[in-house]
Amino acid sequence: MLKFDVLIIGSGLAGMTLALHLAATRKVGLITKRDLLEGSSTYAQGGIAAVLDTEDSVEEHIRDTLIAGAGLCNEEATRFIVEHSKEAIDWLIALGVPFTRDDTHKTGYHLTREGGHSHRRIIHAADATGAAVTSTLGQKIKAHPNITVLEDFIAIDLITSRKLGLEGKRCYGVYALDKTLDQVVTIAAKHTMLASGGAGKVYLYTTNPDTATGDGIAMGWRAGCRVGNMEFIQFHPTCLYHPHTKSFLISEAVRGEGGILKLPDGTRFMPDHDPRAELAPRDVVARAIDFEMKKHGLDCVYLDISYKPANFIKEHFPNIYAHCLELGIDITQEPIPVVPAVHFTCGGLVTDLTGHTDVDALYAVGEVACTGLHGANRLASNSLLECLVIGKAAAEDILAAPDIALPPIPDWDDSQVTDTDEEVVISHNWDELRRAMWDYVGIVRTNKRLMRALSRIRLLSEEINEYYSNFHVTNDLIELRNLVQTAELIVRSALLRKESRGLHYSRDYPDMLPETQETVLQPTQH
Repeated sequence: MLKFDVLIIGSGLAGMTLALHLAATRKVGLITKRDLLEGSSTYAQGGIAAVLDTEDSVEEHIRDTLIAGAGLCNEEATRFIVEHSKEAIDWLIALGVPFTRDDTHKTGYHLTREGGHSHRRIIHAADATGAAVTSTLGQKIKAHPNITVLEDFIAIDLITSRKLGLEGKRCYGVYALDKTLDQVVTIAAKHTMLASGGAGKVYLYTTNPDTATGDGIAMGWRAGCRVGNMEFIQFHPTCLYHPHTKSFLISEAVRGEGGILKLPDGTRFMPDHDPRAELAPRDVVARAIDFEMKKHGLDCVYLDISYKPANFIKEHFPNIYAHCLELGIDITQEPIPVVPAVHFTCGGLVTDLTGHTDVDALYAVGEVACTGLHGANRLASNSLLECLVIGKAAAEDILAAPDIALPPIPDWDDSQVTDTDEEVVISHNWDELRRAMWDYVGIVRTNKRLMRALSRIRLLSEEINEYYSNFHVTNDLIELRNLVQTAELIVRSALLRKESRGLHYSRDYPDMLPETQETVLQPTQH
């Protein structure tokens, strides 16, 4: 058994932030499914939204967030996070994050603008902000004597008082599979944090890395946490369309710096859909692209920034330029073929402003959580900000909590299961689930499509749970079990919303209701 004061599940910006704020006085364990830097935070291109310029204001950032969130943002959470934005950026700068400089600007940094923002307020490191931030913080984490990083570990289930036959509703750690040794390890902790990211891999096409399988959401739900607003799945409007590359994101900042969306014949179409054109929020742009593709029978549309000077493009988007060039697309000379793809899970485990869930000593921070900041549609570049601010708030809450003694925790019992000889079941069910979600729970929804998805998900769930009960756990089985659970939560939430709002667009309910309501699901088994 491994024991820690605080166990963090996930190594993105939320988990790293918590670890570094705690490590001076606490023994911290951080488990990650692959290596330390493999996760959605690392792939974030655009940057971090923060009020840094005197011409900008907290009130305007809050207003932009509330507008994008289509009436569903929690105003208290939004204010708390935005008010702490400068402090969060100052912390990153002090740690040595190499944000792009601009000595002509009074802040000393280049600030870009993205869809839905009324000001240039996105601080960034060229077009690879996530990589710059996580690599800087990762070096600090690896060097810290109080932080133990366990790579190639995947959490299976949380250890709760209910599982141990104890009173109350508390978390005491996790059972995790050490993939290197193919062995289940018991990891006990006085406080546990889910920072495992979103659930993009529940869909066929996503900008997310392979690790985004809804693990934390599913584990938290099974442990007795409520989930909120799971119907709001953000489709990034501009994912590179090319047969020889995995989903590669074309940053929002390309449109922010003047990129124009066009049909194959060169016709611009966004002004027909929204007066903000290419700078409309993501849900508007994604629906417009989806509409044009279906109307004209297209495989993709085109994003054109080639009219800008070549040096400007190479300086602002060096990684996008290089990646496209490898595929034979010179973005200084020609437009980029793009399609919408699943990008962000706006809902998640319901938490307060310290990241605390419904289970004592269990926290959720980042994309796995639902603080209410993102409402019905996340404003671009608010996600990394949320990781930083709530990560620090969670650390302060943990540091102020009274110490507890850990109860005896039994080892994982797999004496009743055998090795499987039918791996094909997992790969088939994985593919069927992701295809059903893409076809029936996409950008435009109907009740009929959602009911079809739910019936298929429930059949898959029965198969997978039976399989889980009879065979040794593997990485793919753990992920598939979590994916099917998360998919069910998304569809159940979508069926409850009898309107179109933000990222949830229903042909059966095309209008937005005058009153706003959260979609909160309560586990019945607890």
